[in-house]
Amino acid sequence: MTSIGGAGTSGMVDWNLAVATATRLVRPGPEVSRDEAREVVAELRRHAQAAEAHVRGYTRMIPEGHTPEDTPVLVVDRAGWIKANVAGFRELLSPLLGKMKERRATTPGGTVLSAVGGKVTGVELGMLLSFLASRILGQYETFAPATRELPAGTDGGGRLLLVAPNIVHVERELDVDPHDFRLWVCLHEETHRTQFTGVPWLRDHLQGEIQSFLAATDVDPSTVVERLREAAQALAGGRPEGEQGEPAPSLVELVQTPEQREILGRLTAVMSLLEGHADYVMDGVGPDVVPSVAEIREKFQQRRARGASRLDLALRKLLGLDAKLRQYRDGERFVRAVVDQVGMDGFNRVWTSPNTLPTKTEIAHPADWVARVHRKADS
Repeated sequence: MTSIGGAGTSGMVDWNLAVATATRLVRPGPEVSRDEAREVVAELRRHAQAAEAHVRGYTRMIPEGHTPEDTPVLVVDRAGWIKANVAGFRELLSPLLGKMKERRATTPGGTVLSAVGGKVTGVELGMLLSFLASRILGQYETFAPATRELPAGTDGGGRLLLVAPNIVHVERELDVDPHDFRLWVCLHEETHRTQFTGVPWLRDHLQGEIQSFLAATDVDPSTVVERLREAAQALAGGRPEGEQGEPAPSLVELVQTPEQREILGRLTAVMSLLEGHADYVMDGVGPDVVPSVAEIREKFQQRRARGASRLDLALRKLLGLDAKLRQYRDGERFVRAVVDQVGMDGFNRVWTSPNTLPTKTEIAHPADWVARVHRKADS
């Protein structure tokens, strides 16, 4: 098996074992013939290319005559999504894991504990990724390094992943027009690609915020492992609950310092903006190019809200995915309210600099953002 970014078996997490575990445990995709699979891949590539023009025309984020960085569109299976995300996790978490490794090295027997713990954590991370790999339809992956199997943009640029088996599974589950649904998904994901290629500072800003958050972390390694273990037990049929019968806190809720809470508030706001903007754009473009968009949106919202089962709901809480659902809803309301008040070009001032991004409070109160950014700029 190909090593993920080098020495995959060293450190606090055995990354190669995480990939192997997730790939082994992930559920098989829907049954399709070889010819049908080829057609799905080809159609997703066509739709991704068409979505680029639709999104850029609607959002007006890319100035006329400007050529943004080209980032690849990759149609992948579930195993490909797993490999890409493990590489991304490793890149982002390396400062935190280095800090944890240093702490473990100062304890008696720490080196042995790290080796054993790395394998345990690798298995548990793999179990979680196997759960997520069958649910993600698409993703603009911002931070993962390029590999031979999974190319990325130059200078650390991202790549757009479309997970073909998951898209086919959901379109069948919802009983919607498959061609319309595939284009609809591509519109959402292409909006994310446009956000990062059209706003050159956004990637570095997000990475800086995440690294600041991780640098402020003072979590005992055993606590992180315990949260992974609770999630893994939930996948095996256990209940991720605390001692008092309350739902276990999510991984994101391992926040200890005022500095971390402040950074997390800013990250929540920008992620709400990005997700809400993508939902707004896919629905704005949709009526012109996706004939059955109203039916798709209604059925997809119902599916998104209810989850698949009690186990799915428990894991969404543990992994913080319920917060992500709120980000779609709150962010879309913010974008819609701002565009209604100041138009698309007025909304696009949000991309001027980190200082014009909305705060968490402004996401809930769009008029406050308009007052701060527009009145200050226009005065």
